[in-house]
Amino acid sequence: MATIFERNTALREQLAAKNAEALLGGGQDRIEKQHKAGKLTARERIELLVDPGSFVEMDRFRTHRCLNFGMADKIVPGDGVITGFGQVEGRQVFIYAQDFTVFGGSLSEAVSQKICKIYELAMKTGAPVIGLSDSGGARIQEGVASLAGYSNIFCKNTLASGVVPQISVIMGPSAGGAVYSPALTDFILMVRDTSYMFLTGPDVIKTVTHEDVTMEQLGGAGTHSTKSGVAHFAFDDDTQAIHGLRTLLSYLPSNNAEDPPHITCLDNPERRDEKLKTIIPDQPNKPYDVREVIRGVVDEHYLFEVQESYAANMVIGFARLMGHTVGIVANQPQILAGALDINGSDKAARFVRFCDCFNIPIFTFVDVPGFLPGTEQEYGGVIRHGAKLLYAYAEATVPKVTVILRKAYGGAYCVMGPKHLRADLNFALPTAEIAVMGAEGAVNIVMREEIAAAQDKAQRYKELVADYSTKFQNPYKAAELGYIDEVILPEDMRPRFCQALMLLKNKRDDMPSKKHGNIPL
Repeated sequence: MATIFERNTALREQLAAKNAEALLGGGQDRIEKQHKAGKLTARERIELLVDPGSFVEMDRFRTHRCLNFGMADKIVPGDGVITGFGQVEGRQVFIYAQDFTVFGGSLSEAVSQKICKIYELAMKTGAPVIGLSDSGGARIQEGVASLAGYSNIFCKNTLASGVVPQISVIMGPSAGGAVYSPALTDFILMVRDTSYMFLTGPDVIKTVTHEDVTMEQLGGAGTHSTKSGVAHFAFDDDTQAIHGLRTLLSYLPSNNAEDPPHITCLDNPERRDEKLKTIIPDQPNKPYDVREVIRGVVDEHYLFEVQESYAANMVIGFARLMGHTVGIVANQPQILAGALDINGSDKAARFVRFCDCFNIPIFTFVDVPGFLPGTEQEYGGVIRHGAKLLYAYAEATVPKVTVILRKAYGGAYCVMGPKHLRADLNFALPTAEIAVMGAEGAVNIVMREEIAAAQDKAQRYKELVADYSTKFQNPYKAAELGYIDEVILPEDMRPRFCQALMLLKNKRDDMPSKKHGNIPL
């Protein structure tokens, strides 16, 4: 006997017609307009992101309930956002993609409920949430219901923080309250020339402060990846951004109860890169690129750098050792001599905390002369910002391995993953200078009277500086005290790091029982 679906073709035709209507979004004209603007549509972005045929859409026929301002006659299935789940390299992810062809991707109560639904499922099932943002902001016609929708999403962002990775890709405008959901996520990717983020637009700024500024200058990918630090990555077009997103996901676990993914490693753990012998200069004040050191140590010489163009005195990013994901934090002697400042401290602190949330071991390369001096830094609260990095290292319970390449002076030594902040293994190269300050400054303070009493002050000063350097500007005093576990040669860093990773793979560390700490924000 034929089933109802075989007998009644009208049911099939009705479903097909509804699907076709929903798949068209705001209509062919608006799709073409999106393409002319150099942007993919929401559905095209999803198709590019997920493994072929893996995306399952939810709430395709969901519509708004607004009756004001003629909205009762403007009903579009899906209502401005596409939500669902799929796979990226065989791993489950949840996705929402704002559809600019439908009401400019504006956020309604229905759109918010769709996004919140996938957040709830993501937290229950332990899968990352990816938001592809392209929205004109709140739907004005819905008034406070739209604002409530934003707040509901912000709450989900906060509850999911540290539970599943959250990644935002800004692929069009994101203005007003809309910017706070991406700001609460772990990483923000932007597209040059087509994506913007700002709280108040150029017109409002001109009215209030009389400043003339373009959208690109105010909130473009260049601005947020170099000046504000809001964006972690900037790409030239939608396609590049999606490929960058897939690369980022490859380093991350699906949730906080899993280890990061492991890939087959063809790079010998015992490899000793001869180039490492020559990167760090003989002269202590000569700059070098710390990324060359990092690449000499990690698998396949590859570092996936995060926030590359912001606070460049600090280098952060993901790499692999023996196929395992690790987080890298390093001072960059090429910029500000590697000194810590407000922005560099914030950049590194948030990255350390992310790694700790998601079971990613942290490897720290230290070459820091101190904190950047000056009234601008002090007035800006460098004490508070530096304390964020200190706090992040101290609370992190993942494996922590630190190597001092050259300078580690004063309070900056205390901040950059030392033994005293519960680092597990601390190495130093023979070139390491671990001291309260540089020899010249120390001698000027400690030996002031002796220099003043000397017949040949210049000669005595020179002798005292040399003596201080010999006694204190080396790794051996710290090693005598147990603060350095081993002094190693540069070419031995990769073998030692790989051994450390295996040693610490079952590490267990706890924090005292509490609701949460009070990080100095």
